[in-house]
Amino acid sequence: GDVIHRMLTATQYIAPLMANFNPSYSHNSTVQYLDNGTVFVVQWDKVYLQGKEDMGSFTFQAALHSSGRIVFGYKEIPVPVLQISASQHPVKAGLSDAFMVLNPSPDVPESRRRTIYEYHRVELDTSRISSLSAVEFTPLPTCLQHQSCEMCVSSELTFNCSWCHVLQRYL
Repeated sequence: GDVIHRMLTATQYIAPLMANFNPSYSHNSTVQYLDNGTVFVVQWDKVYLQGKEDMGSFTFQAALHSSGRIVFGYKEIPVPVLQISASQHPVKAGLSDAFMVLNPSPDVPESRRRTIYEYHRVELDTSRISSLSAVEFTPLPTCLQHQSCEMCVSSELTFNCSWCHVLQRYL
């Protein structure tokens, strides 16, 4: 994609294992998904690293539950992830989120400057990813779960509630 797309994919991802995979290498390689309304699962099945097919095939998946829980499952990881080269593509696993803001450029008034703000990242220790293992992310409670100011203020969450003028309620 374009520069914006590449910058956003570097900062916005849910990645059980990001590397230079080539799903078209083998007719047995697939990337499949399932959505049953309560869980969305993506599975990379028998995929190979581009140019490193002799390392063997990888099978892993990401399951996104409607409750916010995320599970990464690793069925086949034929080599230690630390041995995967990052020269052609980043090698990482975890979650990251960001947003982009278009600001007027001070040099050219009719143009806009794009700024990407990464505000949260959870990186997995890739040395711990191995065959027949899993990682589970469980969301922490937030003030958005409360239906009233009183419930939020009296909860045991450690957030500092404040008034939101847009929603006309405390958050």
